[in-house]
Amino acid sequence: MLLQRLTQQLAKREAEGTRRHLTTTIASRIDFSSNDYLGLARSEALQTVLQQPVAEAAGSTGSRLLTGNSAAAEALEAHLASFHHGEAALLFNSGYAANLGFFAAVPRRGDVIFYDEASHASVKDGIRGSFATAYSFRHNEVADLERRLRRLNLPPGGAVFVAVEALYSMDGDQAPLGELAAFCQQEGLYLVVDEAHTNGLYGPNGEGLVVGLGLTEQVFARVLTFGKALGSQGAAVVGAAVLRDFLINFSRPFIYTTSLPPITLRTLTAAYQLLPTFGAERQRLFALSDLLKTTLNAVPGLHVPKASHVIHPVFFPAAANGPAHARAVAQAAQTAGFDVRPIVSPTVPAGTERLRLIVHSFNTEAEILALADVLRAAVARTL
Repeated sequence: MLLQRLTQQLAKREAEGTRRHLTTTIASRIDFSSNDYLGLARSEALQTVLQQPVAEAAGSTGSRLLTGNSAAAEALEAHLASFHHGEAALLFNSGYAANLGFFAAVPRRGDVIFYDEASHASVKDGIRGSFATAYSFRHNEVADLERRLRRLNLPPGGAVFVAVEALYSMDGDQAPLGELAAFCQQEGLYLVVDEAHTNGLYGPNGEGLVVGLGLTEQVFARVLTFGKALGSQGAAVVGAAVLRDFLINFSRPFIYTTSLPPITLRTLTAAYQLLPTFGAERQRLFALSDLLKTTLNAVPGLHVPKASHVIHPVFFPAAANGPAHARAVAQAAQTAGFDVRPIVSPTVPAGTERLRLIVHSFNTEAEILALADVLRAAVARTL
């Protein structure tokens, strides 16, 4: 009976055009899909690190609280805290685990969490694991956050957290961090910023958008992931030293997870040494991002929001929305040699299906213009 139920649920997804399938990346396709913004995942410098012989064990051997801790892990955390202008940092195995570990542990019963409705699934799952009360607010609308706060009857001693992303992964727009930070400071709220898609890209040396805007003293905690611009895996929560100690003691995804392996720690250490030298790559990335947005908005039948940065959702306002249409246009781009992916429900709300294009420092102007021509022809067939 259970297998039949699972089969029926999958069949429903198939009929809706929203069933997910694993695919492998075809190396020959031009990358407009991966999160490897600066090309670090494919850099020769990091490949050299991976090939160097080492004396330590190949595996982690255990959780950090048992046998998995190391001088390398603690040295990396000290560097992360210094680099990101924080007091302390704690490593997690992924950004998902870091968000889950923070929100399920730090807010307690009697506290309140306000979260942007466009927040990542890991934030929402962490909130579900918390005993705090949670409310969403309209995407990037500080006024709506304020309205909801004014209606709040907070128990004595309760803390209020505000969870946002510096750059949203599906819409590519930035949170109004300056306005949010000022409001949270005024009202005594604790601002938590997920910098998954800004770590490595913003700030003088890639320290992230919070550092770039000079807001480190106004942000309670940051989640900085390493699977995007850092070209590796893992994440860290950066904040006060007491927050780090609290997470070590109460964050279940940290306590009960095997630690990152030594090879990952060495790769991350090398990536952070390289990051300050990538200023030219960051500037090129932003210039190419602007070019892609301008070029695609000149294509009839396509719309890229002006607020998008680096990540560009491509909508089809003149065509019937739906997963089949987004998949067909993406397939046309893939056939032409571009790694372009559709984003459909339930990842995004039904009726807002889109392409999700990511620009990299290693892309070229010619590639962007060629992709625009392919999309122009694909969309023309549907008009």
